[in-house]
Amino acid sequence: MRRARPGRGGHNARVNAASSPPATPRRTRAARLAVPAGVLAAVAGAFAHVAAVDPNEPGHYPACPLLRLTGLYCPGCGGLRSAHAVAHGDLPAALQANAPAVLGYAAFAVLWTVWVVRVLRDRPFRLDPPPLLMWSLGALLLVFTVVRNLPFGGWLHP
Repeated sequence: MRRARPGRGGHNARVNAASSPPATPRRTRAARLAVPAGVLAAVAGAFAHVAAVDPNEPGHYPACPLLRLTGLYCPGCGGLRSAHAVAHGDLPAALQANAPAVLGYAAFAVLWTVWVVRVLRDRPFRLDPPPLLMWSLGALLLVFTVVRNLPFGGWLHP
């Protein structure tokens, strides 16, 4: 007589099927919105702090280590100043301080809104950008970093 292997039919398959946990009940709308609301609260808190504590005043925030050690601007240099300007509604100043950061704030707002709408419709939200998009964004940040550190890129300095 041939013996059934575990997990391939036979007695063990019936035991495993019978002992599987029951389906989980659906979460309420408030429970599904808890994580997006928490993320929004954290980002809003960070923006509120940067809005209240001016990064243009020396001594409020640490200096960029790359700028301090090498004198080169990193892609994030001016990001706090741009967040401060966005929080105060000064879009031209925000773009002058760090344009990619402003685009990042806008992308976050759009993605967060899509996330909430999908949660409200009880649909999963999966962020899976194609590799070409990620490489392109990385290349654009690299070009931005190089150009802002060249003599003719002074208009990109924070």
